[in-house]
Amino acid sequence: NARILELEQSVTELAQQNQQLKQLLDYAQTQPEKTIAAPIIARSRDRWWNRVTLGKGSQDGVETGYVVVGIGGLVGRITHVTPHTSKVLLVSDSTSRVGAILSRSRQFGYIKGQGSSTVTMHFFEQATGIKPGDEIATSNLSKLFPPGLPLGKVKSTNENKGNEMEVELSAPIDVLEWVVIQPFKSKFN
Repeated sequence: NARILELEQSVTELAQQNQQLKQLLDYAQTQPEKTIAAPIIARSRDRWWNRVTLGKGSQDGVETGYVVVGIGGLVGRITHVTPHTSKVLLVSDSTSRVGAILSRSRQFGYIKGQGSSTVTMHFFEQATGIKPGDEIATSNLSKLFPPGLPLGKVKSTNENKGNEMEVELSAPIDVLEWVVIQPFKSKFN
């Protein structure tokens, strides 16, 4: 019986991994440029929402500034590369800022990480008519990310702070095992 339980758990684990890899492969095939699938090989327990290390590096074609996406949307960007690994600053990190746009009303702002699956969206102007569930994507004004990548959905609005609201990230950053690295050249160059 113990052996059967062990095999059942192995099948369940393999099915989960297979599902995640299929979704990433489907996403990668829709991209105009060549992408690089990479496993998350390390993350610190006390900095879970800040950074991850990927099992691909410069020998695989990874460069600093490339964009990292996962199932559901944007995960972060490459900040450091070695021959066999790369480090990613996650969008959930409190030092992370991403130019964003409210898809429905086209109001601009940026998201700031909070060390969790929820980030704060700050609008440049007084935001109006925003409803929970409204979708947020990367802005065409962003210099570090390509436009139109899904970021999340409005979780709640704050009546007292009309230019700020909570957004639930669409990529499940806390449980990702694989990501896709997309080539991207910053507009700062």
